[in-house]
Parts: sequence; C-alpha cells; structure tokens
Amino acid sequence: MLITTLLNKIEKFKSFVYEKAHLERISGEEAIVVEITPRKNTKPICRICMKQCGTHATEKPRLFEYVPFWKWKVYFRYAPRRANCAVDGALVELLPWAEGKERKTKTYQTFLAKWAQRLSWLETARVFHTSWDSVYRSVKFVVEYGLAHRNLDGIRQIGIDEISYGGHKYLTLVYQLDNGLRRLLWSGPKRRVKTLLRFFRWFGKERSALLEYVSSDMWVPYLKVIRKKAVNALNILDRFHIMKKFNEAIDEIRRQEAKELLQHSKEHILVHSRWALLKNKPNLTDNQVVKLKELLRHKLRSVKGYLLREDFQRFWQYRYIAWAGKFLDDWTKRTMYSKLEPMKKVARMLRNHKELILNWFRADGKISNGAVEGLNLKVKLAMRKAYGFRNVETLQIALYHTLGKLPAPKTVHRFC
Repeated sequence: MLITTLLNKIEKFKSFVYEKAHLERISGEEAIVVEITPRKNTKPICRICMKQCGTHATEKPRLFEYVPFWKWKVYFRYAPRRANCAVDGALVELLPWAEGKERKTKTYQTFLAKWAQRLSWLETARVFHTSWDSVYRSVKFVVEYGLAHRNLDGIRQIGIDEISYGGHKYLTLVYQLDNGLRRLLWSGPKRRVKTLLRFFRWFGKERSALLEYVSSDMWVPYLKVIRKKAVNALNILDRFHIMKKFNEAIDEIRRQEAKELLQHSKEHILVHSRWALLKNKPNLTDNQVVKLKELLRHKLRSVKGYLLREDFQRFWQYRYIAWAGKFLDDWTKRTMYSKLEPMKKVARMLRNHKELILNWFRADGKISNGAVEGLNLKVKLAMRKAYGFRNVETLQIALYHTLGKLPAPKTVHRFC
C-alpha cells in the first residue's frame, strides 16, 4: 500500500492532492517527502476573510514536518499560492495542515503536545529529535486552541490561590472546583487586587453571579474583591491555609526555644524535632513517634504550641455552626492568655476572620478540603516538567496544558 493512500485515509485535505512520496536527504538525514499540489480548478482561500480568491503568485516550495514514520522523519512539500484578495491584499493562502508560518503540521504539533504532558519538554525534544522551542510552540498551539474552544458553563465553585516562582515573583491562579470537573480556569501575573479584578472582568458578571462557593486564603485584598464581585457566593477560607498558619507558629516557637537551649548546652531535646511537631499523627514515621513521645514528657513552649494546635483540630469535627463558633471563641480566649506570641497571632487572625472560617460549616462539605493545594502540587510538578521557561507567558502555557483539561484539536490519530 502506498504512503499517499494511507494519508488519504487518515489525513485528507479538501482541494489538495498527495502526488507522490519518496526518500530524500533533508538536513543531512534521510526522510520521507510527500509532494502536495492544489487540485485542478481550485482557488486559494484568504487566511483572513476565509473567501476564495484568484491566484496572485506561487511561492517557492516549503517543507512542513509531519508525524515520524518508523525511523524516518516525514515532510509535506508544497508551494503555497498567494491569494489575491480584494479586501486583504495579496496574502499566502490558508493551509489546512499548518498554522500561519509554522513549519510543523498541526497533527505533528498535537503529537508533540500529547507527549509533553507525559515527559518533560526537554525530554520530548530529545526523543523526537527536535528542539525545545518546537515543543514549546506545539504546546502553545494546542493550549490556544483549547482556551478558544473550552466550555465555561456550569461553573459554581472556584478556588483562588497564588504560587511563587523565580524568587519573589507571583502568579495568581483560579481553579474550578466542581466535583465533575476540577481544572485550572485562569492565571494572571503578580499578586495584586488588579490581578483578581482582571479575572472577574474576564469571567463576566453573569457567570460571577452564578458562583456559589469561593475558596481562598486570608489575604485581605483578595477577600475584598471576592466580596465585591462574587456577591452571591459563600467565601470559604481554605482549611489547609488555616492549619498552615498553626505550623508556622509552632516552628517559630521551636526555633526560638532551640536557640535558648543551645546557649546552655550543646545537646538539647529539640534536636531533630521539627517534623515530629509539624506532621499529623498518621503521617509520622516510627522515629518521629518516639521523638514526639519524648518531647511530650517535657514542659517546653514548643510542646505547648503543639498541644494548642492539636486541641484546635476538634473544631473541624463539629456538625453545628453554633457549637463550632463557641469552641472557636473559647479556644482563642485560652490562647490569648498563653505567653506564646506566635500562637496569639494565630488566635487574633482566627478571631478577625471568624465568620469566613465558619462558612466552612455553612458549605456543609460541598466544597472539597485541600482541593486547591492538591492542584497547587500539580502546578509545581508541571513547572518542573517545563523547566527552562523564560517568561511568565511560557509558565502559564505549561500550567494550562497540564491542569486546564483543555479540548485538543480534532485529529484522526490517537496518541499516547
């Protein structure tokens, strides 16, 4: 069976004909070259207005890389015509197998982008003997197609967070958290009020009015924007961020106390105690369990902070909001009488955001705990897979590609 016959079965283009296929040396390597010509009596299509026009001229033949076949690279060779458009002028015709000036076919770009979801971009380039930039352009093509064709209907739950990259640079991320679909919805550079306002402008007033739940951290500027733009939504403070503040306070107390103990002796009880105090009990290793038991026998400020955190864990077990509110008031009152300034800071934070924290009970489990942080973990993995990104746009493309659950361009091939 001829290669042109196979191509007509899987990749047939209207108004174009596969003439012949032959082996030829391209850039020092043997490759399969498929000659393409326009069908007789057809006119070129203007790539802007999409209308048929007369032929102004024919340019030199160009090579367009296709999906590799066995050990050979495959190229389409075609001499594009210039469409003599009365409105847009003389422009290179619309080619159904390639986008703009790109020299890789859409099918091959989709192929590379699929593999770039499984491998790092650099490894994908090495495996298929291409460049990192080619993989990047392929991923960008697929992401732009997906963003233009995705469905934004039925979004009722979103989560807002930020990640840091390249030092003190931030990227604001908005996730869809509905049970049927959890994905990256939007990203914007920096962590500012204007950044989140851009999201709500893009999302639109109608969709914003339909939001039921918004999960966020306790950054006050974001809370104000959410209150103003998502007027019908219940703003829920993410449980993970709340408990993270507890761990930061305990670790600060431990470090201060460890310095004081070091002034009196070289050996002290807090050596190798960090994770024994910060981890949840089910996640402790055998050595950390032994270390924790040893710590609990001593009257240390670090242990007192640890016990305050463990006592607060009962808050999440309440079923009725009134009892949960009473427990929160009692716990903050007890903590304010302690001499642990970092824990008192946490207590003041809880007191100031009491109503937003209690929204966790009003949601009645309809929004998943830790969903945002789970997605943030995937964000970090995606950043590592696309390492080498040179600007924030490349980072955004990598994140949409991995977490956006975007529709891919239609193709008869099945990759990966």
